[in-house]
Amino acid sequence: MDRKINRICLFSNHNEKAKSIEEEVKRQLEEKGFSVVDKEYDMGLAIGGDGSFLRMVKQTGFLSHLYYAGINAGTLGFLQEIKIEEIADFVEKLKYNKFKVDEVSIQETKVIAKNDSITYCSLNEFVVRDKYLNTTNLKVYVNDELLERFVGDGILISTSTGSTAYNLSFGGSIVYASLHTLQITPIAPLNNKSYRNLLNSVIVPENAKITLVPEKEKKDLLISVDGENEECNEVEKIEITVRNKKIKCLRMYDYDFTKIIQEKFLK
Repeated sequence: MDRKINRICLFSNHNEKAKSIEEEVKRQLEEKGFSVVDKEYDMGLAIGGDGSFLRMVKQTGFLSHLYYAGINAGTLGFLQEIKIEEIADFVEKLKYNKFKVDEVSIQETKVIAKNDSITYCSLNEFVVRDKYLNTTNLKVYVNDELLERFVGDGILISTSTGSTAYNLSFGGSIVYASLHTLQITPIAPLNNKSYRNLLNSVIVPENAKITLVPEKEKKDLLISVDGENEECNEVEKIEITVRNKKIKCLRMYDYDFTKIIQEKFLK
């Protein structure tokens, strides 16, 4: 680790189960000499499901100098590595710095509209659909080279971390988070005599730029950033990269992504 963790902020989803766990975690942390605070902290600790982890990272602004970890009080808990029965062991190991740290890529997406542009950050994915859920028509470029003229329900661009989330529902590939890739996954692509689309996802390296250009005359889109929906009108293009942002995720030493895949999906 780069430095010792002393001050921890807890982020809970505030249901009854998570609140009970939060109180116990706070008690155990303070018994081991940690300060549980609301500002100027070294680490954010989410308690709940994966949604709690996503909200924590967004709320803290995807800061690269913080450490992030999660206690799973939800269901699948792919981002929440620490099980409830492991809390005491987690706190003990945290006290003695017995952890490793993985750098996880953050997706940066710039939506450029006729009169404005806005940049979004996401940990899992960015989804583009037609605003009225009609057929979506997009030119898809990788490093300014045309990949395809997509026609279908929409396009999902996921990070490696997000490959096990919404991306997986559309047949996308599982990617190790250490690879820092982007994945272009089609949502219900059309394939007939008039339209030919890629049916499988395409994985691109971290230095690639993906550009989506609406082809319809009415260029109003519905976007989803880590599950939060927003309407964007008169969109000219969307640019997506993972080049410049990473966060530090704190892992237990026995963390193994292969083991997690097996436990979460096959047991």
